Amino acid sequence: MTGEHALTLSGVTRTFRAGGRTITALKKVDVAIRPGQVTGLIGPDGAGKTTLMRLATGLLLPDAGEIRALGIDVLAAPLTIQSSVGYMPQRFGLYEDLSVQENLDLYADLQGVPKPSRPKRYAELLQMTGLGPFTQRLAGRLSGGMKQKLGLACTLIHSPRLLLLDEPTVGVDPVSRRELWQIIYRLVRDEGMSVLLSTAYLDEAERCSEVILLHQGQVLNQETPQRFSEPMRGRTFLATAGGIGKRHLQARLNSAPGILDALIEGSRIRLVTEHPGIPDPVELAPDLQGLVIEATPPRFEDAFIATLKQTASQPLAASTTGSALPAREQDEVIRIQGVQRRFGDFYAVRDVSFSVHRGEIFGLLGANGAGKSTTFRMLCGLLPASAGELTVAGHDLRHAAAQARGRIGYMAQRFSLYARLTVSQNLHFFASAYGLRNRKRQARIRWALQTFELENYAGDNSGDLPLGFKQRLAFAAALMHEPEILFLDEPTSGVDPLARREFWQRTNALAESGVTILVTTHFMDEANYCDRLVIMAEGEVLATGTPEELRSRFRTANHPEPTMEEAFIALIEGRESTA
Repeated sequence: MTGEHALTLSGVTRTFRAGGRTITALKKVDVAIRPGQVTGLIGPDGAGKTTLMRLATGLLLPDAGEIRALGIDVLAAPLTIQSSVGYMPQRFGLYEDLSVQENLDLYADLQGVPKPSRPKRYAELLQMTGLGPFTQRLAGRLSGGMKQKLGLACTLIHSPRLLLLDEPTVGVDPVSRRELWQIIYRLVRDEGMSVLLSTAYLDEAERCSEVILLHQGQVLNQETPQRFSEPMRGRTFLATAGGIGKRHLQARLNSAPGILDALIEGSRIRLVTEHPGIPDPVELAPDLQGLVIEATPPRFEDAFIATLKQTASQPLAASTTGSALPAREQDEVIRIQGVQRRFGDFYAVRDVSFSVHRGEIFGLLGANGAGKSTTFRMLCGLLPASAGELTVAGHDLRHAAAQARGRIGYMAQRFSLYARLTVSQNLHFFASAYGLRNRKRQARIRWALQTFELENYAGDNSGDLPLGFKQRLAFAAALMHEPEILFLDEPTSGVDPLARREFWQRTNALAESGVTILVTTHFMDEANYCDRLVIMAEGEVLATGTPEELRSRFRTANHPEPTMEEAFIALIEGRESTA
């Protein structure tokens, strides 16, 4: 067994205490990782993925069971394992005040790499990651994708035989994500490395040789992606209907009998049914004229959703202010004209212009470092513009930033609540900060706990919550004062597909009620929820239009339905080739 596998867990159980409760993170888990391949580890938030990886590296000890890595008993020799296995956690500990080279030197020291062997290994890693021209740049000045590549290089300095990567592509753009996967494939091919990789991107799980599906601390299945998807044949379809918006059509079909999942895919709705056989349009939506349904091949995400969705709680639609108005084309709620933001001689944002109308979902897309978050911070009145005009809810941000902020809800890219306060305490704090008092404050807190299904976690510290529940809490806090405008900065980064669906159901309901939403995301499929998009590159607007308009630029006879991710990558690479 140990000679055939890079990693085995046998009967492994691990529990934790949180909020006065005992939480079983893993329960009698049996897995075996084959050598020389990439094995994916997937599951909803809180399934036990990170716990499994930390146990495999000896950073945690199990309550019961056996773990062997590279033929070594992890419980008997945790320090040996930690010096033999490469582990890159979700938040790798780069030293942002040190340069790229200084970070490599530091981790070489920590891993005991002999100095004579370092130059050759450095050269290999810098060439592999493309960081060679940036060795003197401070780590804190790197883009998100470059930071991830530097973290991976630091993990690989001692060339481990087994590499554990805990969601290495979270928060990076599609171009950087593709580059990271090229590095991983090269490590397996050229160095014979065994890789266990957890991911929230199910298209990445499809690239793995095998996939382990965890749910509530137990292994539901371990198979190739193809075998996962095979039972879905005859259960996946694409639906269209004239005269109805795609968000409204999705909501209608998502609640139709026999439908497990309805997801916007391009200009159509992707359906997953409970049973094989093409659905009858009349039975799905009797009052909907022109509904057309056609079969489409299954994909791995369909199998994931079909397996888990029936056990997930059904989300409630988020309520909005009673004063929210229907969308009207002339209602220009956000206006940016010729905006610039300089940091010394560096332009983070240069000559950006766009407008957003009431009730729109407006997407702001771009590679890491494109200027999206800087634009957000200026629109929220948190950062002054160096030049140009910004108007939000009728207020010029140069003169009335405080008045504009009172109309805005903001959900930050990184979890920005107070980790050492409980869920209830965070909600009380933000309700007070937004000026809610007495009965109104208590009513909104009750609403948040009930709507976002947080009652069972009200006494837990927010820092101890699974990522999906942290996202719910942050979203609830942003909505406490019933804002007219909502800024969402990469709100679904790192959360699982079920949580993303729940998030977008709530967001779509807000937009339908007239709330104006500006969102950034690195999940290109989510761009299909937007009414219009701006794609930024190096601080400037690269392209603008509806998702359909942007995708249609790259439609060909051989590829009639390009994805939003394919369109994004083509636009970014097209700019780079002409630079």
